Amino acid sequence: MSVAPDEAQPRFLNRELSQLDFNGRVLEVARDESVPLLERVNFCAIFSSNMDEFFMVRVAGLMDQLAAGVAVRSPDGLTPQAALAEIRERTTALSAEQAKLWKRHLRPELEAQGIVVAEIEDLEPDELEELERVFDTEIFPVLTPLAVGPGQPFPYISGLSLSLGLFVRDPETGEERFARVKVPELLPRFLSIGSRGLFVPLERVIRHFLSWLFPLMEIVECTTFRVTRDADFAVSDEADDLLEAVELELRRRRFGDPVRVEVSGSCSTKMLEQLKSGLDIAADQIYLVPGLLDLAELSELAALDRPELKEDPWVPVVPTRFAAGNREALFAELRKSPVLVHHPYDSFARTFEWFVRTAATDPRTLAVKTTVYRTSEDSPHVPALIEAAEEGKQTVSLVELKARFDERRNIEWSRKLESAGVHVVYGFPSLKIHAKGTLIVRRETDGGLRRYAHIGTGNYNAVTARLYEDFSLFTGDEEITADLADLFNYLTGFGRPIAFRKLLVAPFTMRPALVEHIRACATAAAGGKPARIRIKVNHLADEEIVRELYAAADAGVDVEIFARTTCTLWPRRRGGKEDIKVRTLLGRFFEHSRFFIFEADGESTYLMGSADLMRRNLDHRIEILVPVEDARSQRELARTFDSIMDDTRWSWALRADGSWERIRGKKGSTRQSIHTALMRRARARARRASTVSRTR
Repeated sequence: MSVAPDEAQPRFLNRELSQLDFNGRVLEVARDESVPLLERVNFCAIFSSNMDEFFMVRVAGLMDQLAAGVAVRSPDGLTPQAALAEIRERTTALSAEQAKLWKRHLRPELEAQGIVVAEIEDLEPDELEELERVFDTEIFPVLTPLAVGPGQPFPYISGLSLSLGLFVRDPETGEERFARVKVPELLPRFLSIGSRGLFVPLERVIRHFLSWLFPLMEIVECTTFRVTRDADFAVSDEADDLLEAVELELRRRRFGDPVRVEVSGSCSTKMLEQLKSGLDIAADQIYLVPGLLDLAELSELAALDRPELKEDPWVPVVPTRFAAGNREALFAELRKSPVLVHHPYDSFARTFEWFVRTAATDPRTLAVKTTVYRTSEDSPHVPALIEAAEEGKQTVSLVELKARFDERRNIEWSRKLESAGVHVVYGFPSLKIHAKGTLIVRRETDGGLRRYAHIGTGNYNAVTARLYEDFSLFTGDEEITADLADLFNYLTGFGRPIAFRKLLVAPFTMRPALVEHIRACATAAAGGKPARIRIKVNHLADEEIVRELYAAADAGVDVEIFARTTCTLWPRRRGGKEDIKVRTLLGRFFEHSRFFIFEADGESTYLMGSADLMRRNLDHRIEILVPVEDARSQRELARTFDSIMDDTRWSWALRADGSWERIRGKKGSTRQSIHTALMRRARARARRASTVSRTR
């Protein structure tokens, strides 16, 4: 959509439509034939997963506004009704594009590689016999046909589950009923049959054997459908027991209102009317999808053991100052200067995980305090806390129960921690604890106490740490560690937050400090002094921050922004180019770090941490930004940012007409990938460290 507002005025892109633009870029990577085939299949799956969450949260929120009669326009000028209409139009186009990509490109290319997503008609007699045995022993026992009729109301349809909708007729009486068969979620979506590399979609198998479920009945029509439900729940500010309140809302989430119903495109008008009335939905909530539904399940195929169809595996390197695995040497190093680590190029296991495991078993450690937002089953983060508690150390864990879609896992972790004697705190109903911080209190050899900290841009999650790009800062800085200690005390105790020395903490000091930094750059530029702003975030959607960035650009500041997913700032065209440079990037790794570089008249401020530039982060979450003050770490952040902005392999630029344009590089030149460059740089560091070690 191209709009031409007054070039001189600040202007905004719609947040929801910006997120759809991001999903369109994910689909564009899935189309890229230079990407290994199973990686493309995975991007196709990611697109579907992203769209599910988009409807469960963003579209559900707009529908709630509409139902409540809220007609407030978003900063871009759209009402909820207008935004929903535009979302439907774009979603329909994107879904058709995905279906075409799957049918015409990915599926045939998989078949050429011996991975065949087959129909029942493609099976040989012996394969059909095998399929019948599998259905009889593994599938049929868990199926439950649910018919609608007298005493049989329309069944509850769980969110994101795949279903078969049927019209079944009794050939003797002529009576016809609607019935639903749920496709079991705990079985593989694609059944491996025979030895020819065949994978048959589970719903196709069930459809083939419907006569087992409806004996002596006639199947008049069978269609596949899928319901997406509202999952954007909120916990009351008045909740006395946060754990109990979150558990209650999790139960309610299962019964959230439908926001989208996907239906296979071949279904009849009669079937659509049945689904509309049974689910109590409007016509514009139904999306007809050609071909397979729920392509997020293609992740099963992407996970196949076919290394020749994937990127070469990346093995993270161990940073020099962690290579020795000597805790006394590391703590001595941190007392002198901080250590900046870049994941997944640098090993998460040999840095943060080693750091927290070492603290748990170190006899000199007196206390370990940390946050849990999203973690994984195989991460040693939580087990290390449990071990520390069992050894008698003071242990505190701030568990964010409201981490969307990880609530249940965090509840389970919190109970394990509490049973081991860890002090578990859930924070506040009105504030999510999104900050990523760990504090170690240690008695040194001189008898004194010293604090050490880890502050990161990413979650303490061993799985995502292999795929997500993030920074970790390890430091023994007395003011930073004192600030982190004060923050933990505020979150676990009862009192008002005091002034922080170096940390910027939302929702207290972060917003005004960021505005002050932007304005300082604008003042310098207005006075003819050099000024530059470089920002790397996942989301830029805060109206005040966007307006301040526009004002800085008007004053002559060189403003460069990397926004991975959402960007509501809309560059203006001046002097033949955009006045603010906005880039985004996809590719092998998922850009996730957030950092800020402000330069004004020779003075520089570097900040990194957990916060995106959104109202929720700045005003409704506990977030941390930590200053990066040593020259080596500052150079690393600056070099990383500049490399990202120069990427010509996976990058897009936001243009003055509101569109994202793929960056192709100069004609005839080799496309430069930031991920490839950083992997090469990490290997070179490791080789240099190994050479130095051998010569000592």
